[in-house]
Amino acid sequence: LDFISTKMLSYAKQLPRFSLCARHLSTSGSVFATSATPSKSSGSGVKLGPKAGSKNIVLVEGVRIPFLQSGTSYKGLMPHDLQREALLGLARRLDLNKELIDYIVIGTVIMEVKTSNIAREASMGAGFSLHTPAHTVTQACISSNQAITTCIGAINSGVAEVCIAGGVEFMSDVPIRFSRKMRSLMLSLNKAKTPAAKLGVVAQMLNPSIWGPELPAVAEFSTGETMGHSADRLCAAFGVTRAEQDEFAMRSHSLAKKAADEGLLTDVIPFKVPGVKKPVTQDNGIRVATPEQMKKLKAAFVKPHGTITAANSSFLTDGASACLITTEEKAKEMGWKPKAYLRDFIYVSQDPKDQLLLGPAYSTPKILNRNKLSLT
Repeated sequence: LDFISTKMLSYAKQLPRFSLCARHLSTSGSVFATSATPSKSSGSGVKLGPKAGSKNIVLVEGVRIPFLQSGTSYKGLMPHDLQREALLGLARRLDLNKELIDYIVIGTVIMEVKTSNIAREASMGAGFSLHTPAHTVTQACISSNQAITTCIGAINSGVAEVCIAGGVEFMSDVPIRFSRKMRSLMLSLNKAKTPAAKLGVVAQMLNPSIWGPELPAVAEFSTGETMGHSADRLCAAFGVTRAEQDEFAMRSHSLAKKAADEGLLTDVIPFKVPGVKKPVTQDNGIRVATPEQMKKLKAAFVKPHGTITAANSSFLTDGASACLITTEEKAKEMGWKPKAYLRDFIYVSQDPKDQLLLGPAYSTPKILNRNKLSLT
C-alpha cells in the first residue's frame, strides 16, 4: 500500500540515484531522488543539482510503524491512531521541536468517515501545534507520493519551509454501508413529522431485500475490475508464468526476513498498542514458504486458471509512516543529515482497462529522460 513510499525513500542513501515508482490503479507517479552522499554528478557526468528555479529539497528522515495484516494487533484502533504514532515516532527520532513544522500532508486510500481529514486529527493527537495546517490527500495507491510531492510544491513556492508527509491505511475496519435504498429511508425517517409518516417509512425498512450491506472493493470504479483480475490479465498478456510469480514472491519474502533479522529495517519504530501486552516491533506479514507450499494454493481471482494467488500477491495491511522534508539550507541550520535529495517528480495516467498497473513502465522513462538519465 501507498505508505510504503516514505519507507522506500528512507533508503535513498544506499543508492547512487534512483527513480521511485508507486502504482496507482490507472495513475502512477515517479519521484526522482539522489543520494545524500556528497557526490556532485552521476556516472554519466550529469550534474544532480536542483532544477533551475527550484530549491534544494531534502528528505531528512522517515519512519513507520510495523505493517501488520489486517485483523491483527491494530484491529481495535482507528486510522488516525496509527498515523499519530508514526508522527510521534518521527518527532522522537529527530528530537523535533514541533513548532518548527509549517505543514503536514497525509495520504490515504480508504477514508474513515469520522475522521475524513486524518492528517489534522493525527497531528493534533501527536501534539503538533494547533496552528499547523494539515490536510489529507487521496490518489489510490500513490496517495503518500502525492503527500510528498505536495510538500515539495509547498516548499518550492515558499508557502512552507519544513513539512511532514506521510500515509496511513487501515483495512481492519473499512466502511461498510447500508444499501442505498436503506440509507434513503433512514434520511426520510428523520424528516417524517407525524407518527403515521414515520410508521410508513419503517414499514418500508422492514423489506428484507434492502438489508444487504454494501461492501467496499479494491477495484477501479470506472471498470469494476479488481487489481487481482487486472494483474492476472496482464500476466497472461505478457507471458508471466505462475512459477515466475511464485519465485519472485519467495525472493521478496526471503529478503524481507533477512533484512528484519539483520536489523536493517531501521525505519521501523515500535508501537505499544493499548490492550496488547507486548509492543509491536516487526511486520507480521513476512512468510517464507517453499515452492511446494506455494503450488498448493488455488487461483484467487480468475478461477480456475489464473496465476495470482494468496501467496504471490500482497495481503491487506494496516500501517502508517511519516517523513520530514525541508530545504538543504534549513537542514544544515538544524543539524539534520539528509537521507536524500528530492530532485523531480512526474505523474502519468493510463487507460484503466487495458493499461491498469502499467503506470511505472510509462512514468519511469519519462522522468529519466527529463533529467537526462538512463537505467544503464
